[in-house]
Amino acid sequence: MFSGSIVALVTPLKANGEIDYQNLEQLVEFHIEQGTHGIVAVGTTGESTTLSMKEHMEVVKQVVRFANGRIPIIGGNGSNSTAEAIELTQMQNKIGVDAMLGVTPYYNKPPQAGLIKHYQAIAASTDVPQILYNVPGRTCCDLLPETIAELAKVENIIGVKEATGNLNRLDEIKALCDDSFLTFSGDDATGMEFMLKGGDGVISVTNNVAPKLMSQMCIHALKGERAQAEAINQQLQGLNDNLFVEANPIPVKWCLAQMNLLNDGFLRLPLIELSTPYHEQLLNAMKQARVL
Repeated sequence: MFSGSIVALVTPLKANGEIDYQNLEQLVEFHIEQGTHGIVAVGTTGESTTLSMKEHMEVVKQVVRFANGRIPIIGGNGSNSTAEAIELTQMQNKIGVDAMLGVTPYYNKPPQAGLIKHYQAIAASTDVPQILYNVPGRTCCDLLPETIAELAKVENIIGVKEATGNLNRLDEIKALCDDSFLTFSGDDATGMEFMLKGGDGVISVTNNVAPKLMSQMCIHALKGERAQAEAINQQLQGLNDNLFVEANPIPVKWCLAQMNLLNDGFLRLPLIELSTPYHEQLLNAMKQARVL
């Protein structure tokens, strides 16, 4: 069920800060039409840190409803509080997500033993498959391969989103875990190589802007068709490189607004609109990907 091009979906907002559910439905339809292989609802790209728990759950619930079984939905359930992560997990048990994605606890900087207990406690609160998420550049917390291998022994912990950009990590994880344990890149710039080296897919920010290209690239990479994957990835490289010129999801929301896929690129404080000096390079990246 989980492979290929999975979008880390943005959460559309109105000028008054409310969630724009009509626009959210349009985004879900857009991804299904464009061939995206799965959707992460309210991951970190979906501004999970500034949504209330009630809003968080409503967005996930509505994405599940809009998709209506046509595409796998992964709900974000991460928190730097284990108790809050368990609460999010238990609430999502009832709304039909196909899996959940839990980012490592941010700011706390727990030791590896604490990370093991954190994820074990979350997994014990549900039968729904769980995917670990390691992004130390944002969390100051690195989920090491040995720790991932220990957690992979838990029946419903089925995979990891590895966003260090270090391709050697994939080799280490695969050497320590069973072949059935799924590995997803969380780094668009190295996602193609990750899949060519045996990864199962990419949970992508770039996919928000160029889903058809990303889907096609993933299909070729998963088949080991390097030449075809590289040709498509070259078109995506400008987006892969420039969608992080400021904190995610500032740039990607700006791009989607230029494409008329968001009613506007509104964010919640402390995030603000994209700085003017970056506009031209993002426009060039979109033109390179032929989405403008």
